[in-house]
Amino acid sequence: MSTLYIRIVVVTLLIMIVSSVMAFIGSNLYYQKILKPSNDEKNTEIAHDVVELFEAASMDESTFFKKTAKLSYQFYVTDGKAGTFYGEEFRNHTLSPEVITSVLNGTTYHGMAEYPSTTFVTGFFSNELSNSIGVPIEIDGKPHALFMRPNVKQQFNEIHILLSVLLLLTIALSMLIVFFSTRYLVKPIRELTVATKKIAGGDYSIQLKENRNDEIGTLAKSFTSMSRQLREVDQMRQEFVSNVSHEIQTPLSSMKGYATLLRSPSILKEDQDYYSKVIESESTRLSTLSKQLLTLASLDKDQGVLKHEPVNLTKMLQDLIAQTRWLWEEKNLALSLEADEVIYSGHEDLLHQAFENLLSNSIKYTHRDGEIHMSLHKEQEGVTFKIQDTGIGIPSTHLEKIFDRFYKVDESRSHERDSSGLGLSIVKKIITLHHGEIHVKSIPHKGTTFTVTLP
Repeated sequence: MSTLYIRIVVVTLLIMIVSSVMAFIGSNLYYQKILKPSNDEKNTEIAHDVVELFEAASMDESTFFKKTAKLSYQFYVTDGKAGTFYGEEFRNHTLSPEVITSVLNGTTYHGMAEYPSTTFVTGFFSNELSNSIGVPIEIDGKPHALFMRPNVKQQFNEIHILLSVLLLLTIALSMLIVFFSTRYLVKPIRELTVATKKIAGGDYSIQLKENRNDEIGTLAKSFTSMSRQLREVDQMRQEFVSNVSHEIQTPLSSMKGYATLLRSPSILKEDQDYYSKVIESESTRLSTLSKQLLTLASLDKDQGVLKHEPVNLTKMLQDLIAQTRWLWEEKNLALSLEADEVIYSGHEDLLHQAFENLLSNSIKYTHRDGEIHMSLHKEQEGVTFKIQDTGIGIPSTHLEKIFDRFYKVDESRSHERDSSGLGLSIVKKIITLHHGEIHVKSIPHKGTTFTVTLP
């Protein structure tokens, strides 16, 4: 398969050839339609002037026409029976007897104007007797016919050579410039090809020249940006795999250890019950983690979100308060709800999970005897839900990362055995799939506020 470089060179050369042919045809048409009548008229006038000069000159026919032919003209003088050529030889001597007879009778022959038009032959350079001007002339008292045309070769000999050299140099230099300029144009494409192969091999450290302001420069910038994003995605993938492995390995190791202890023949009844509860707790943690991972995988594919139905968000929050009552009452939390009657078109199960995760987090990280306040209102831009607590808060350096998968704010949170760091990631994904936004404000040791806006 031809390379792009060869294709550009071939296409450029074809354009040059086609352009040259079209230019030649165009110039020929210009000669046929405009220059040929003018050229015929001019040479007719010159032919009559030659006749007048001959009649005024005291020279014989041969001497006069030989000297005049040196002025870059070609002549043919005939009395209808025999004729003589002066100057350079005509390439074609064909001329009908009717034309000669007509000139002998006093009619001017306009061979240049009547020369047949053909596409690839310019009449100006056709050195034929029929492509001449014929005028009557009297020699030694007898009527003769004088046929004349300019000796184009002699008139334009130096110019012809100069134009030929100019044309050859133009063609040669054009081809040379095409070869090198095409290599220059294709070079960035080759660099992009090499970069693509590197990315395919897992090397995302791509550095391309982005100082061009054309389409190639734009492509290089876009490609570099894509490589950076792929590198970030690859890093996130590696971190994700590492985090999943860690989150799974920890409870598995714990379950394995306690299962080994249960097989001890000297284990006490109290220890046996404790070890069984730990294994049960760790298996529950694994189950929750697997469900959250499946949920994220489903959300990443936008599954289930296309289903939109009227959802009573007010009732949903009231039900959540009732469902989690034993959790917030156990910590003696003051929980309140201020809500308008809101019916929203969305996915009920996913919205329920998002609000449940937010409420569970507030309950989990709010100190005993603290407060949690929720509000739900209709506004001009949509529906706004806020949940504000008086919990431990989040340091400002962590606020931008709390929605990242497996991200845990600090060691105290990492020690929470039921925390996987996926809850807020799931909330963010659900809100985003509903074309909404979620923002967080927090002051350490004073509390956190999550604001959800649904369009």
